[in-house]
Amino acid sequence: MLTPLPHIMVEPLVRSTLLEDLGLGGDLTTNAIVPADTEATMSLVARQEGVIAGLDVAALAFKLMDPRIAFEPVHHDGSRIASGATIAIVRGPARALLTAERVALNFLCHLSGVASATAAVVAAVRGYKAQIVCIRKTTPGLRALEKYAVRAGGGSNHRFGLDDAVLIKDNHIAIAGDIRTAIARAKAGTGHMVKIEVEVDTLDQLEIALATGVDAVLLDNMSVEQLSRAVAMVDGRVITEASGRVTAATAPAIAATGVDLISIGWLTHSAPILDIGLDSE
Repeated sequence: MLTPLPHIMVEPLVRSTLLEDLGLGGDLTTNAIVPADTEATMSLVARQEGVIAGLDVAALAFKLMDPRIAFEPVHHDGSRIASGATIAIVRGPARALLTAERVALNFLCHLSGVASATAAVVAAVRGYKAQIVCIRKTTPGLRALEKYAVRAGGGSNHRFGLDDAVLIKDNHIAIAGDIRTAIARAKAGTGHMVKIEVEVDTLDQLEIALATGVDAVLLDNMSVEQLSRAVAMVDGRVITEASGRVTAATAPAIAATGVDLISIGWLTHSAPILDIGLDSE
């Protein structure tokens, strides 16, 4: 069951986005054209097939604009919907519906795009043990929402922030001097409850990391052949994560190597939107 994000976390973001759109003068177009007492019923309709995410956020955008708006979802987050499907019905003051429309759709289209892209990669590796995970390459301010959308698409989350776990990357190693020193300093500087992962680019680095002792290894930009050899070297001792320019087309071959995780940055920072519109009834 997909757990919704806490209202207290999402409301300030949605409220600030509405204020950004309203500016100082409000919706000049709608206020000039639509009488204040006009009521309307409108439908959120998918223009293409995909997976929905962000219904609660869209509903909040309408509700913050006018609490009299009724938001009636037809589907729920994580649902796969067909092109032309009605996702939700909104009813209430027409001015508020039209004024909140763009903010609600911006969130819903973007998050549904993330969920849809994730679902495509998850489907591509079905039958293998590899989990599809997102990383910290997120839109500033939208991390929690984008990572939620990944879960709606059937994926899993990597670190939410720098305080989740230790991930030793190439620049850490370069500044520390070598991979052994970097791992030793990480162990000395964190508590026993903190997991340590290290990024390796070569099988030689992997051998050192395994000998030094870590919880997970990030196999960065390795070929499928290298990944297979790396998984054999690890032999189940630590978690293996593959990363680097993964697509739905390349993911099956990567998953077939036996890695535990496949991390993909573009799911959150570059996934195309799912086209959704608001139609008058």
